[in-house]
Amino acid sequence: MNTLKSHYILRILLLLILSSRSFAQDSTTSYLPLEQARLIPFRMEVTYNKTSHLLFPSPIRYVDLGSDLLVANKAEPIGNVLRVKSAVRDFEEETNFSVITEDGKFYSFDAFYSPYPAVLSYDLLKLQRDTERQYSTDVLFEDLKGSSSMLTALIMENLYQKSKRTIKHIVSKNYGIQFSVRSLHVNDNKFYFTLEVENSSNVAYTIEWVNFKIVDKKNLKRMVVQDKLLEPIRVHFPKIMASAHSNILGIYLLDQFTLLKDQILEIEILEKNGGRHQKVRLKNKDLIHARLITD
Repeated sequence: MNTLKSHYILRILLLLILSSRSFAQDSTTSYLPLEQARLIPFRMEVTYNKTSHLLFPSPIRYVDLGSDLLVANKAEPIGNVLRVKSAVRDFEEETNFSVITEDGKFYSFDAFYSPYPAVLSYDLLKLQRDTERQYSTDVLFEDLKGSSSMLTALIMENLYQKSKRTIKHIVSKNYGIQFSVRSLHVNDNKFYFTLEVENSSNVAYTIEWVNFKIVDKKNLKRMVVQDKLLEPIRVHFPKIMASAHSNILGIYLLDQFTLLKDQILEIEILEKNGGRHQKVRLKNKDLIHARLITD
């Protein structure tokens, strides 16, 4: 009887052990290896006596350095150029840094010290898109409210390179400077304003600031009023200086809005160290006739 009882207990213990092993195996296989989500970093050499430059396709939003072996900063006022160099001589260990740009892309770099780097300047614009996707991932910024940051950047870039003039009546011109709204598009509840500055004078025109504000018609002649300033979500204005007899373009992204009966939209452009300020006004009918981006 004791032998049968012992045998029975041993069988139960064996079954429990096998069950626990099976459960452990099932638990292990239920996890997805994090390595499958690994981003392959760029390899980059840095040195102490010279500065390396990285040119990104979009303005830099965030930079994180892996250690104090590196120093890095944006080359203002360009916004999309990062300067990187070694903070100490001949460091042996590997370090890294990461960059997030306004088009929502995340870049990872492994940095190594070299007294004589083979390359000092890197133009990431030259990378093919397929190759670029291996090293970057789309980040959703809160201010875009769910819109794809990569798609938004592509739309702005395409409008800058290929957009035709679709609006001819919203123009301000004096002192040899013509400021106009070249086109207005809408996509995903956002407005894309294409602005153009044409300089027909012999004196260069440099932009210091562009203001978007909603103004009551009855307050247009008053000097002190409480206008509602609109903050652009994104700006693509590669050149802010129009040299003599040239023109420049810029794309401004704003949340979609409409105007009340007695309101207008006023866009003002200010000249840096000058007084050739320009101002154009849009009515509600100009906004609701914005062209829909479908392709």
